[in-house]
Amino acid sequence: MAPITVPDIFKSYDVRGIYPAEINADLAHAIGRTFVTELGLGSVAVGRDMRPSGQTLFEAFASGATKAGADVTDIGLVSTDALYFAVGKYGYAGGVMITASHNPANYNGMKFTRQAAQAISLDTGLSAIRDRIARNDLGPTAARPGCIEQRDVLEDFAEHCLTFVERSAVKPFKIAIDAGNGMAGLTVPRVFAHLSCRVTPLFFELDGTFPNHPASPIEPDNMVDLQKAVLAGGCDLGVAFDGDADRMFIVDEKGGLVGGDMVTALVAINTLKRYPGAKILYNLICSRSVPEEIEKHGGIPIRSQVGHSLIKKTMREQNIVFGGEHSGHFYFRDNWFADSGMIALLQCLEVFSDAGKPVSEVIAPIDTRFRSGEINSRVHDIPQKLDELQAHYKDARIDHLDGVTIGYDRWWMNVRPSNTEPLLRLNVEGDTKELMETHRDEALRLIRS
Repeated sequence: MAPITVPDIFKSYDVRGIYPAEINADLAHAIGRTFVTELGLGSVAVGRDMRPSGQTLFEAFASGATKAGADVTDIGLVSTDALYFAVGKYGYAGGVMITASHNPANYNGMKFTRQAAQAISLDTGLSAIRDRIARNDLGPTAARPGCIEQRDVLEDFAEHCLTFVERSAVKPFKIAIDAGNGMAGLTVPRVFAHLSCRVTPLFFELDGTFPNHPASPIEPDNMVDLQKAVLAGGCDLGVAFDGDADRMFIVDEKGGLVGGDMVTALVAINTLKRYPGAKILYNLICSRSVPEEIEKHGGIPIRSQVGHSLIKKTMREQNIVFGGEHSGHFYFRDNWFADSGMIALLQCLEVFSDAGKPVSEVIAPIDTRFRSGEINSRVHDIPQKLDELQAHYKDARIDHLDGVTIGYDRWWMNVRPSNTEPLLRLNVEGDTKELMETHRDEALRLIRS
């Protein structure tokens, strides 16, 4: 069998590339066959987001998967966390979400799980699938091809999300929600139909060309419409989801941006009310305020590398009830250890309801430090640059859990390599804005020299 040239679209945690130049129907068919063959799957649930190429890629993937002998359940247009729910709840052997998350409209891709919504990464199956396709070893055609059926999961998904809160305790907040023309436009109405909140919808029309702004709420420029809507409408808070609606970000009643690490702290506080003394995971880019709040409320903070496959694995191994990342991913043991922006939002609403004061006043005692945000720099020799940084800050507390973390009493930084590009990613936090800016600028001079 002649080898096949496979584009560089198999990333650390998913497949993602430009359609149709890098990912297309032929490759989706091959991925469907090899996914089923490599993992020995008998059933696969497949969802997709609203991108124009999604239906074509679904049909091709399903053709390949059924040819290899798996039964495919088409759960249609859903959020990524609804796909995880479907795999876990209904017992499918595997799952695939056809999405490119927050990437521009000309991209598409796939996220993969095994049974019980266990994420698949390069280390746990994606590289084997890629290599089989490159060898043109797609596996045998099944004696009995699989079948394709359809299933609507969204009402069950909404009910599942609502089990994480006491819905009657959620106050009738006025909330502006920006779906970014992504899948939250479909999932938010299903969930909020069961609550007394009044939702002001922004860009709920499903449109994978993203006519209003990119569906990437981690970028402040993409939050401007939401901030304006909160202020103009006198809302209690604002919420933004990314394209496949698995990530969630909050705006307070003053239009202030609330970081994903602060949401992690809020959900941790709420979780510890239900599970006193529980372990709570946070990634090492989160503010020092996060482990402080976990300890303050009687929990055990567990520090983790960045990346959802690593986090889910750690949570399963240690039976950790909740985990959060600065990037807006929030993971729940009782959600098959998978992430869900919707569940995190509901828990935050419960916290705000219980507090009985404006969102900004709930956040203020937690959000006391100053963070640079992630700053990327292209670097020729990454190992050498990391050695230089450690030599420069040799009197610091240094660890290597993920890249290099350099810690002092009143400020810290983390510098870690990108998994896919010759980049170093810098995050700095200081107890004062001056400390953060001074050491941010100093670190950037060293990295870019």
